[in-house]
Amino acid sequence: MTRPLSVVFYWHMHQPFYREADTGRYHLPWVYLHAMKDYTDMAVILEQNPEARAVVNYVPSLTAQIDDYATSLRLFLDGIFNELSDPLLAALANDKGSYSTSERDYLLETCFRLNHERNLHRYPSYSRLFNLAEHAKAHDGAAYLGGNYFTDLVTWYHLAWLGETVRRNNFVARRLIEKGRDFSYQDRRDLLTLIAGLLSEIPERHRKLVEAGRIELTTTPYAHPIIPLMLDFESAQATVPDALIPDEPYPGGRERAIEHIAMARQSHEKLFGHIPSGVWPAEGAVSEDTLALLGEAGFGWCATGESVLHHSLEFNLREQQGNRDLYHPWLVGKDEQEISCFFRDDRLSDLIGFEYSRWGTEDAIANFMHELADIHHRTQGMEAPVVSIIMDGENAWEHFDQNGLPFLEGLYQAIADHEDYSLTTFSEYLAETPATQRLKHMTPGSWVYGNLSTWIGDKAKTRGWELLIEAKKAYDSHIEALSPEQREAAAEQLRICEGSDWCWWFGDYNPGAAVRDFDRLYRQHLAKLYQMLGLPQPTSLSESIARGGGDAEGGGAMRRGGADS
Repeated sequence: MTRPLSVVFYWHMHQPFYREADTGRYHLPWVYLHAMKDYTDMAVILEQNPEARAVVNYVPSLTAQIDDYATSLRLFLDGIFNELSDPLLAALANDKGSYSTSERDYLLETCFRLNHERNLHRYPSYSRLFNLAEHAKAHDGAAYLGGNYFTDLVTWYHLAWLGETVRRNNFVARRLIEKGRDFSYQDRRDLLTLIAGLLSEIPERHRKLVEAGRIELTTTPYAHPIIPLMLDFESAQATVPDALIPDEPYPGGRERAIEHIAMARQSHEKLFGHIPSGVWPAEGAVSEDTLALLGEAGFGWCATGESVLHHSLEFNLREQQGNRDLYHPWLVGKDEQEISCFFRDDRLSDLIGFEYSRWGTEDAIANFMHELADIHHRTQGMEAPVVSIIMDGENAWEHFDQNGLPFLEGLYQAIADHEDYSLTTFSEYLAETPATQRLKHMTPGSWVYGNLSTWIGDKAKTRGWELLIEAKKAYDSHIEALSPEQREAAAEQLRICEGSDWCWWFGDYNPGAAVRDFDRLYRQHLAKLYQMLGLPQPTSLSESIARGGGDAEGGGAMRRGGADS
């Protein structure tokens, strides 16, 4: 009897540190907005289907911010805090119902940042606010929009960002959506209480899913650093020989990588109550040295991109008859460093991430099942084929009908009902079928194109690394002079600066506004590190790194796995 094709969905949840280094205020609201929408919906869908299985990855830099939001909201609602550090939440909590000119400009700029077709014009009352704003802008009449307009606007923005399961089932959400306008302070306070509850529930909700055997939870090195580059910049040239890299290595890169890995395991255990078996290296960025560190740390498995396997085997699997080597894990390393590595199916993952949102739900599910049938056919005779769908668990869903709820519910059920497929997790799979085939060589790369060019190689990205190198040298020279409390604060600030997202956004292909935001935030964080060390800010941090100006697909928040996808 042919063994079913194992199907693993691996959802990666990540947001960078959005706090402004100088003010402590959140510059962008994506942590809590995605928490009350995507992290909530994704968990509820799994709760409601006993046959669904998935692997979910939470980056510690994200969960730390979720906890900060949840704690701050609770203290605010209890009257202990009188101000919120996120300007958007502060606008929702405004008890006067009046806003300054700068606050009005901010709300008009911010409160239409969502998918208009799926989540704005879906609601007539919210659509009316948009049309009024457009009319006011066209006739220079924004100053005539009254206080009620802005309280309604900020309320509708949060209602539209709620998870679909919340909008359907929560009494407060349903009541406010039905009310539609003239929201009172008590209405907005009720909404704040709802948001606080959703954020606070995320750890416990996921712990229960683990206990029920529905999900496997994994982690990423603490602040989402690109470890192959911390270890050796030349790893970027393994696939892009002319990549521009700094003239010197990252100081103490190995020790920094080990710290991020150890802190991830510790924070995951503290939050979720268990030590994770698996790890998603930031951006699936791997090298043999990176996997050796992960194996030594105790991880049993990791995952990365399909093109890394192409490069490591030195041929394109998609051009191979059957493409079978993509559909089993590979052993990398030896002895205590050994780790099993799964590789992303770029085609299936990118269909969900970029294509199916434009399809009808039933057609998208049928097409996915057709793709699975093709893989099942091509892997006939293999002992235990497994297909890995690995993707961003946040940014795709606002482009789907009803935040992707009908699609995901239907897809999980269609796979669970089919005798040829078995929904599982990576650890469950390995418990039954340990990896046996060994990869002789792993070429450094990431899930994006199988290389590291998203984070290094051009003038702007490499300049970002050069500034970090200089800051790390200053850190090494002055950290011992600080008190223990000061040292820990400076160490956390350094970890923030080492995150991958800064260089992700540098590049002419990304939108100018996003590039400017991350450019400024990055230089602020570096300047804050110098301040913590008692050093003056270098003049180099006053100069912008990148300008952007491109029109990257999806606004730049997501990328396809293959260059020709």
